Amino acid sequence: MFAQINHIALVGALLQQMCVYLVVAYLLSKTPLFAPLMQVTVRLPGRLVCYLVFSGFCIMGTYLGFQVDDAIANTRAIGAVLGGMMGGPLVGLAVGLTGGLHRYSLGGFSATACAVSTVTEGLIGGVLHLYMLRRGKAYLLLDPAIAFGITLVAELCQMTIILLLAKPAEQAAHLVAQIALPMVLTNSLGAALFMRLILDRKETLEKYSIAFSAKALRIAERSVGVLVNGFNAHNCAQVAGIIREETGVGAVAITDREKVLGFGGVGADHHLPGMAISSAHTLRAISHNEVVYADGAALPYGCSVTKDCKLGSCLVIPLRGAENQVIGTIKLYEPKTKFFSSLNRTLGEGIARLLSSQLLSGRIEEQQRLLAQAEIKLLQAQINPHFLFNALNTLAAVIRRNPESARQLVQYLSTFFRKSLKRTSNDATLQDEIEHVDAYLHIELARFADRLQVSFDVPDDLLELRLPAFSLQPIVENAIKHGISQLLEPGTIVISARRSHEVLTITVQDSAGLYQPQPESDGLGLNLVNRRIKLRYGEAYGVTVSCERERFTRVAIALPLENEALPC
Repeated sequence: MFAQINHIALVGALLQQMCVYLVVAYLLSKTPLFAPLMQVTVRLPGRLVCYLVFSGFCIMGTYLGFQVDDAIANTRAIGAVLGGMMGGPLVGLAVGLTGGLHRYSLGGFSATACAVSTVTEGLIGGVLHLYMLRRGKAYLLLDPAIAFGITLVAELCQMTIILLLAKPAEQAAHLVAQIALPMVLTNSLGAALFMRLILDRKETLEKYSIAFSAKALRIAERSVGVLVNGFNAHNCAQVAGIIREETGVGAVAITDREKVLGFGGVGADHHLPGMAISSAHTLRAISHNEVVYADGAALPYGCSVTKDCKLGSCLVIPLRGAENQVIGTIKLYEPKTKFFSSLNRTLGEGIARLLSSQLLSGRIEEQQRLLAQAEIKLLQAQINPHFLFNALNTLAAVIRRNPESARQLVQYLSTFFRKSLKRTSNDATLQDEIEHVDAYLHIELARFADRLQVSFDVPDDLLELRLPAFSLQPIVENAIKHGISQLLEPGTIVISARRSHEVLTITVQDSAGLYQPQPESDGLGLNLVNRRIKLRYGEAYGVTVSCERERFTRVAIALPLENEALPC
């Protein structure tokens, strides 16, 4: 009964020590030193940090320990085992030696045994690290359950070493009887909780990164090309609205060096486009070419237009053009009742770089810019991640039920990307375009199964005629994405070509009839193909759309035959 009470008291004391240990670890997690600990460390700088951190915890575990029979009950094993798990055998050995020599310097009849066992525990963690790496399962090293189990094994080894090396043997046996259960439990639990802390910090940063990336990609996707068409009130108002919707900030403003060009959100009733800049923060950002953050506390913020404004903080970021000269600003606001998140502060600087790039591109000669942007955007559209994601998912499903069809699907996917990426010029024959579309459609047919039927009506004598590359596939993709995919019943797509009065007309018709005109489109699909053809051949040619609601949508591409052999 007496031994049981001692065990309970010692467990409680060690748990208190472990809590102090974890508080220190939590505080450390807020510093840059913690970054290398959030992944399996294989590079020298990370290993050095791993050694320093876990050696510190190893020594701290000893200092915070409790005297038991001229020995020390402690949580030193957490540092030794985790050092080896995260840094590998060499780090585990180094941490174990450091912690072991420190323990040996404190003396006691078990000093030698404890020093040896600490080195052994570091090596046990290191061997596990090496084993998992060679098995390709490094991610398991961050599993708290694995940390619990390996530390339990390491502590049992320590008790065995004490029994073998500590003298006199009777005193060693009595010590192990006193400390074995409390130290095995608290060290194993502490290692698991420490690893959980590492894992939580890693997951938090990953969620932060994912949120940042997702917002940045959505803003880029929606705003790309807008300011390239002009740094004016209409385009700036459109971009300000997009940024506010995606970031959720209170308000967004875009200015040039003299006036407000666009504003959206809280305070729109008095922050009016066309007003001269009166904010000292904005004028400072422009004159000094620096980011200004007025949080309302460290740097006071007050609306320069009216005292009744609900906005309470502001982030002003310069927009830079050629030679890093300030050409305007983007301003993110939050109301007085809302905290300005660090995510939006970081994102704001990324948005400013994006918009600055757009504005810089807009200064290039108009005809060259339109052609280059159109072709780059079109190529990007062919390799859009949603299509690739859908194609790979389809392939995964087909592999299970029909390997032969899966092999054919891989061939079509290969053909599609080869046609997309390895064009040697900016024009192509109609046959090339048909083959490109055919590869794309076979991938989509595998995805939609019996919901999609496709037919071609293209005379052989037209197949060698030339046209701008990538003119047909975006139209077909548009018919599927905004037409057939929206239907509950099966749909059809008919692709045909006719020659009349020296004009080549290529028609893509779907059976959905869901087309809705969108004058302010994002520059891809129909609008992009139309712009590209008109830029190259003139206003008499391009894309026309006719639609009979819920019956058909017909897209016709008109090209001049006299240009069929004209190089781009």
